[in-house]
Parts: sequence; structure tokens; C-alpha cells
Amino acid sequence: MIQTIDLRGLRPSRTELLSLVPRSSTDVSAATQVATELIADVRLRGREALLDQAERLDGVRPERVRLDPTDVSAAVDGLSVDVRDALEEAIVRVRAASEAQLPRPAVTTLAPGAEVIQRWVPVERVGFYVPGGKAVYPSSVVMNVVPAQVAGVSSIVLASPPQRAFGGSIHPTILGAAGLLGIDEVYAMGGAGAIGAFAYGVEDLGLDPVQLITGPGNVYVAAAKRLVRGQAGIDAEAGPTEILVIADAAADPFLVASDLLSQAEHDELAAAVLVTDSAELAELVQTQLERLAEITPHADRVALALHGRQSAVVLVDDLAGAAAFSNAYGPEHLEIQTVDPGLVLDLIESAGAIFLGANSPVSLGDYLAGSNHVLPTGGQARFTPGLGAYTFLRPQQVVRYDCQALGAVAPRIVALATAEDLPAHAAAVTARFSQG
Repeated sequence: MIQTIDLRGLRPSRTELLSLVPRSSTDVSAATQVATELIADVRLRGREALLDQAERLDGVRPERVRLDPTDVSAAVDGLSVDVRDALEEAIVRVRAASEAQLPRPAVTTLAPGAEVIQRWVPVERVGFYVPGGKAVYPSSVVMNVVPAQVAGVSSIVLASPPQRAFGGSIHPTILGAAGLLGIDEVYAMGGAGAIGAFAYGVEDLGLDPVQLITGPGNVYVAAAKRLVRGQAGIDAEAGPTEILVIADAAADPFLVASDLLSQAEHDELAAAVLVTDSAELAELVQTQLERLAEITPHADRVALALHGRQSAVVLVDDLAGAAAFSNAYGPEHLEIQTVDPGLVLDLIESAGAIFLGANSPVSLGDYLAGSNHVLPTGGQARFTPGLGAYTFLRPQQVVRYDCQALGAVAPRIVALATAEDLPAHAAAVTARFSQG
């Protein structure tokens, strides 16, 4: 069912490991032309373009793109008791973990009268995209909105594709989650058009442009985020979900297989990777995977994900080799199920979120761990973090020198400005000490 990559007896370099990691063949650039056209249409025709795109791509023409605040409050009232309870608990936990991410202002005194102040300023307006697709993601509302609120963002807007099953409105559970968080500027719009609407605004909807766009989506959403970058900031070009499990002979094969399956059910392109130094465990996990994949409700989707080039069982000589492979992969979700997970953790450099031990499955992080589940995919964890309160903050350096402090460094400024042949730079300093 799932391919095996045998690296035992090999010591591949980092470059070689990068070429060995299993990846799907998703190419965001292939969607660029379509995304470009959809964004341009929204910029030109505004509301009508969004309605036409919804009718063509989502199979429904919404009665209105911008939902009324009463729709939001009604959705909150319509949440089932258990779902509302779960969302409220998730909000509490994510808020607590997000507050721990806030940096503190700092003042560096370099000399008497010479200060550099480090402060952190939130962006004013943020747009969150919640996909429609194969599943419903009220948890993503929590994961996007809460850290922004913790950071101090004052204006938050949400968009999700219109649903034919709900008369062109967005899914009521998503709407209810937004309402629990006090978000009442909500739009039934999806795909690349929604990203364009966020970035450039839509005057006839009263939608002002945002400064930052976050949230996952399909390849067209990812392409659109790439296209509008510069007009607005983005979190990342999110792709199909992925899980990598590092496990040794002590791991429970049923639990490992269950966790691999949990991410495979997201999407046909989802990646499920086991890296182990135990050939026996690998065989037992494969057996469990075959059994579980046949009985899971999304069996067809899971089978395609596990058969895909992006999923694999990787055999290595030792756990150091497993960590090296994982670092080259840069997984969105990394589970460590070994006798001593802490020893392996010390070797890990690159991962979106890390789950230690048999009782910390990725599903916990998806909902109620308190960590954020908006994480980098496609190897981006090697150079970018997941979403957090820091995502919505801009560091600013404030410089404050008095005349005496400036005078103390003036000769050195003049020396460097002269060396760079920028005499006006030097003059801007010496002017403070001359009479004209």
C-alpha cells in the first residue's frame, strides 16, 4: 500500500536527503494564470465578479456576499451544546498559549542620552480565509482569530466559500465560531477571488483592503496569496497536510498507524510518513494501516493518499538518522514516539509543531492542545514558523539620542559617511553643531 524507502547502511548528505524526501507533485505555479484572472475580475467588477465566481465554482449564487451580523448571531445560537463547549475550551487554551508568545518591549541604553527602543505594533486589519472543501473547519477560525486578537489587531474580517447546502451562506458552524469570537464582518466568497478581494478591497461591498491575509486553502488560494504578496502580507502558501512520525521498536504500531491515517483522511495529496530504525515496527505499522484504511469512513481518499508518492515508510539505521531525515523534510506535524522522545527532540531543528510521546497525537494539536494548527507545509518549516501572535506584530526600532549623545558619535558617523561618498549624510549630523 505505502512505499518503502530504505536508507539503512547509507549516510546521505543533506543535499541527498532533500532529494529523497517524498513529496506530492503539487505545483502552485500551475494555478497562477487562473488565479490571476480571478483576481483581476474582482478588481474590475467587484461584487458581481464574486457572485459570478461563486455560481461557477461553488455551484451557488449567494443572496448576498457580505453577511448580516444577525446571521452571525443566529449561527451562534444554532451551535450544538457539545460543539460550542469544545470551541469555547479551544478558545481559552489557544488564547493562553498565544499570550505566552507576546514579546516584551525593551530599551537598550548605549550611553547616557542614547537609547534604542524595541516595540511591537500589531497590524490594524487582517483577513482570514477558511476553506470549504472536503471538510468543515471551525477550529481554523479559532486558530486564526485568537492569536490576532491577543496581538491587538483591531479589525478582523473572515471569508469562506458559499455553500449550496446552506442557500449560498457559509457553513453555519464556521459562522458560529466567528460569532463566538466577536467577528461580524463575514463574507461568503471563496478561492482566489476572495484573496484578491481581501488584498485590494471591494468598494461596492464596503470591504476595505487588509494588511495581512492568513488561512489555508487549495492550490488556487495558495497561488493567489503568492500573487497579492506585496499588496498585502501573507502567512504562508499552505499546501496539503503532512505528518511525519519518528518511532522506534517500543512504539505501538496501532497508534502510529492511527495517527498516520488521521492526516491521510484530509486530502488525496496528504502526506503520511513513518521514519523508524525498526524493520519489525515498520512491517507491523503497514499491516495496521492496510486494515484501518479499509474500514475508515473516507477509505477512498485515504487509499489515494497512502498510495501517493508523498507517503512512505522510511527505514534508517538509528534515531539520529531519523532526525536528520526529518530535518531535511521539515514536516508540518512531527510526532516522536520513542522510548525517550526528549533525546530525539534535541536533534530536531525543523518542524511546524512537535508532538512528544504516545499520548500527544496530532489530532490533539488540531483542536485542544492550545498550540496553533496553522502550520507551514511542503518543507517550509525549514525556514518559516507556524501562525502565532507574533505573526500579527511588526517590530519597530525607535531611536532617541540627545545632543550630547549624538555629538559623542558624530566623528565616527562622518568618517563612515565620507568612506561611502555620502557627504550629505555627514552634513545632516554636523548641522546640529554648526550655526548655519
